Amino acid sequence: MTTRAVRTSHPHRRSLTGLIAGLLRLSAIARSRGRLARLDDHLLQDIGLTRAEAEAEANRPAWDVPSHWKQ
Repeated sequence: MTTRAVRTSHPHRRSLTGLIAGLLRLSAIARSRGRLARLDDHLLQDIGLTRAEAEAEANRPAWDVPSHWKQ
């Protein structure tokens, strides 16, 4: 009788994948907030933000996001 190995996902691989996904998400948020900070006042007005609001958002840490972004 031969035994067959069952291939399963290794728990460390899953956690590494999750870590990489989280880091990529943080990087994307930081880039987006950086772009927001560089918009001129006319474009900020188009999206309904003041310069002060845009700068406040741009200065938030990347991990400080609304809970609905984390879903």
